[in-house]
Amino acid sequence: MKKQIAILGSTGSIGTQALQVIEEHSDRYEAYVLTANNRVEELIEQARKFKPEAVVIANEAKYNQLKEALADLPIKVYAGEEALCQIVTDENIDMVLTAMVGYAGLKPTMNAIRAKKAIALANKETLVVAGELINELAQQFGTPILPVDSEHSAVFQCLAGEIGNPIDKVILTASGGPFRTYSLEQLATVTKAQALKHPNWDMGAKITIDSASMMNKGFEVIEAKWLFGVRPDQIEVVVHPQSIIHSMVQFEDSSIKAQLGLPDMRLPIQYAFSYPDRLHASFPRLDFKTCTQLTFEQPDTKRFRNLALAYEALDKGGNMPCIINAANEVVVSAFLNDRISFLGMSDVIEKCMQQVSFIEKPTYEDYVATDKLTRIMANELI
Repeated sequence: MKKQIAILGSTGSIGTQALQVIEEHSDRYEAYVLTANNRVEELIEQARKFKPEAVVIANEAKYNQLKEALADLPIKVYAGEEALCQIVTDENIDMVLTAMVGYAGLKPTMNAIRAKKAIALANKETLVVAGELINELAQQFGTPILPVDSEHSAVFQCLAGEIGNPIDKVILTASGGPFRTYSLEQLATVTKAQALKHPNWDMGAKITIDSASMMNKGFEVIEAKWLFGVRPDQIEVVVHPQSIIHSMVQFEDSSIKAQLGLPDMRLPIQYAFSYPDRLHASFPRLDFKTCTQLTFEQPDTKRFRNLALAYEALDKGGNMPCIINAANEVVVSAFLNDRISFLGMSDVIEKCMQQVSFIEKPTYEDYVATDKLTRIMANELI
């Protein structure tokens, strides 16, 4: 029996690479559901190629276009946020890859967990916003969560065979992004065109800006706490410009294990799909004849304040990570639309953290309200 996979966000960077993995291992995997937010043309193309059981377009205005384009195929066509949340509970689905961008991934992920679907988690905002809630749900329903982020997949791979061995610390590597060597003065004038040129990874627009501002790494620190059960002071960030070591784990005997590979998201996607097995892959191999230097630096939180703000949010807990995520989504969108400066993004995020009401033990409804209020405030501050 082939594993039936639902891909939430199939037209994005992770989604398209996941389809490459499915194509390469078509004897093992099938795309059962494909979903997109707005990119209806790409979704039509994917549906015609992979012939899933169903497709969902979140933007209801694009429903008719999708329906008409697939009228000659026996593919069920749905639209809207509610359809997205319902489709993940289909009894034939074995695994849900959450590759949607942002807060929008939270509700469908929660529904998939309740339906006991294995989660391949690529939507980092889900754990950032509501890590405690997601962990409780996963334990309650016995649902496995497999990390797809390259850094968390690396930690996960380092922990294989280490059950019962206490972790001293998790070391997340960061490329440093395109502005690693920039001064504060230079950062004040950088443009979105510069920020969108990542030195090592080819990703979607939002995560590329988050990488440039180091908010992406801040979110990964928050994620690591929930995925691996470590304290904030056990999570270290090290800048590693070559992006060959994807992350490391230090154990209490001082030994460090690291996972290495070329920067290619298909590897962590495939590992999440196949875990605990490893499958043959056609991806390029790391060659130490050409890779002759691995370097490390400390992150500078004076120039990249978002990393410090993320640690602050994690220490505070409650709905604070939800606040930082909502504010960040608003400012990144504003930066991509030339409405705010690169350094101005951190100013708005910090003000939202200071001004939005703090809730120590938030419910799901509290997260929804916090997200909404923070977005309103962030927009007013821009």
